[in-house]
Amino acid sequence: MMLVNKCLPTTVVGSYPVVKGSGLLARMDPLKHAVETAVADQISAGIDIISDGQVRGDMIRAFTSHLAGIRGSSVVGKVQPARGPITLADTRYALSQHPRVKGILTGPSTLAYGLSIETTFYRNKDELVQDLAQVLAVEAGHLQDAGVTLLQIDEPIFSTGAANLAVGREAVNAIAGQLKVPVCLHVCGNLGAVIDDVLKANVAVFDFEFANNPENLEILSEKDLRGRMVGYGCVDSADPTVESVETIAKRIEAGIDVFSPEAMLVDPDCGLRMQTRDAALGKLKNMVVAAGLVRAGHPD
Repeated sequence: MMLVNKCLPTTVVGSYPVVKGSGLLARMDPLKHAVETAVADQISAGIDIISDGQVRGDMIRAFTSHLAGIRGSSVVGKVQPARGPITLADTRYALSQHPRVKGILTGPSTLAYGLSIETTFYRNKDELVQDLAQVLAVEAGHLQDAGVTLLQIDEPIFSTGAANLAVGREAVNAIAGQLKVPVCLHVCGNLGAVIDDVLKANVAVFDFEFANNPENLEILSEKDLRGRMVGYGCVDSADPTVESVETIAKRIEAGIDVFSPEAMLVDPDCGLRMQTRDAALGKLKNMVVAAGLVRAGHPD
């Protein structure tokens, strides 16, 4: 599978610092400027597969606030799809600026564990996860039809031990099974206790942290990815320091010792939303340069 016609293509996990605009247009849509800035910065940094910036709220509320059956952070009835697409407008804007865009969904398990059940319709979180998967599959279909290159499902809850991984994995599979576009599963954190369950997901790409969790590289070195690609987190998204090109290049080279360059997507560990714009842009620029240097040493 070649998402971009070169080895070691660069992408992002998703979120970007929110840069709000001013004036009349900003009153009508306070976050439109933030979307435009996130997209422009990713393009100027040279990212191969960009995102829309995920600037419209936290990863839970950005989706649950649109869904029938949810009020605030409480599930009060059967969860049903939103009246219209949730992330499509921002994704379409990104696609108008760049040919390769990653659509992004917060996964059903992570959404479920960010909510409290206050209805007898659901006996437990596992039942809620299944309905959320069906709701998210509708949104995924909108993004696929818009022309995204890749559809990413974010499940940070998977590495915490809180979620039922068998149920969560089947929920991810239910979404991916309805799509033709490649699906990426992003799980941050240490993978030691969950990697075998995570790798059973039927997705084309697994996206993990390796900068802030270098032990994940050793964990993955013993696993068979069965031809799937790896989103290789080589920039520490939790550290405000902009790593040098040399530091990032060494991390990428360490990955090549385990994975083939053709199997790697180069990206930050996680979203960059909590960093300043200068730090986020600096990290992306240095990552692109580092990937280029390593790519030059590993010609196709």
